[in-house]
Amino acid sequence: MTKEILLLAGTRPEAVKIAPVALALAGHAVLRPTIVHSGQHSEMVDQALDAFGLVADVVLDVPRCGGEAELVAGLLPEFDRVLAERAPAAVVVQGDTSTTLAGALAAFWRGIPVAHLEAGLRTGDLAGPFPEEGTRQMISRIASLHLAPTDEAASALSAEHPPGSDIVVTGNTVVDAVVRVAAAGLPARDPDLAALERELDVTGGRMVLVTAHRRESWGAPLHRVLTAVRAIADRHPDVVVLLPAHPNPVVRAQVREVLDGHRRIVITEPLDYSDLVRALARASLVLTDSGGIQEEAPSFGVPVLVLRDSTERTAAVDAGSAWVVGTDPTRIMAEAGWVLGSRLRLPLGRNPFGDGLAAGRVRAALERLLGLAPVTRPIRWRDQLAVSG
Repeated sequence: MTKEILLLAGTRPEAVKIAPVALALAGHAVLRPTIVHSGQHSEMVDQALDAFGLVADVVLDVPRCGGEAELVAGLLPEFDRVLAERAPAAVVVQGDTSTTLAGALAAFWRGIPVAHLEAGLRTGDLAGPFPEEGTRQMISRIASLHLAPTDEAASALSAEHPPGSDIVVTGNTVVDAVVRVAAAGLPARDPDLAALERELDVTGGRMVLVTAHRRESWGAPLHRVLTAVRAIADRHPDVVVLLPAHPNPVVRAQVREVLDGHRRIVITEPLDYSDLVRALARASLVLTDSGGIQEEAPSFGVPVLVLRDSTERTAAVDAGSAWVVGTDPTRIMAEAGWVLGSRLRLPLGRNPFGDGLAAGRVRAALERLLGLAPVTRPIRWRDQLAVSG
């Protein structure tokens, strides 16, 4: 008798991070993965899954209008309907989005175990990142299984004494994802990225990848960041800036206002995941407020400047692969100038977030949760590295 595992995704980072789990569960003797696409970011989720040869099994039709309250209010009855129809053995939610919160609540209300992928990330500040920090803390109170990406995340959870005390350190599945996609070597799909690659091949120039979209940065903070980006392009004549514009119209308007017209700043549509991986591998420096990119970039040895006042991905900072610079233009330009001037490159194969085998540990944890394997102390990915090393 099979047991269905629902894997929820509504944004590209969610899709990227559940994809390795879906692949790890494929062909399982008992557990059957089902990907549910909430529709929160429709095209971006489809693009991300396509990079892994996956498609959503269930797609919800929830009109995106208004803010977070309207989105969650629309998602809850749709998730409840799917749960009532399919009666899954467990629901896997990822991260800290509206999809994650609505899916976890709907499952909890029906008494279905919730497994929280990437559990335990904390800044301790409910205002930053907003509303993500509050969302992830709320989910930790109702999850049955906490799949922590790092020892630090597991320690943060343990200190909170969550009711569901099953905490497993797996490593982050995003490392599995980025390693798999990079190995595929897919050609660039975005024509602007392809043209930029050809230009850099001819000129020997360098690329700086920039992504910025966090809600707490809208307005003056984002304007400061974009002003610094323009100054970096001005000061380094061998550098071309690549900025995939987030689909949010507020962000896009600011990006165009500050950066349009600069001959060495390329603004593209949101990149397919395989294209984003290509850009990361090619970049000399990354400026980002994205949590996912902080986790992915170390796999390619590319330094990261974090455009936030704090980060819950402290492992990258502790490993010396990321620096928190906030949104002050002077500091951003100074740190970027140092990295570009020194041509800093970090060692390959030393990603502090995982070893590329996290999905297998997630599968084993789900087996234990559902009584398919004996409950033993799981071996953490860092322990495995120590044994093999």
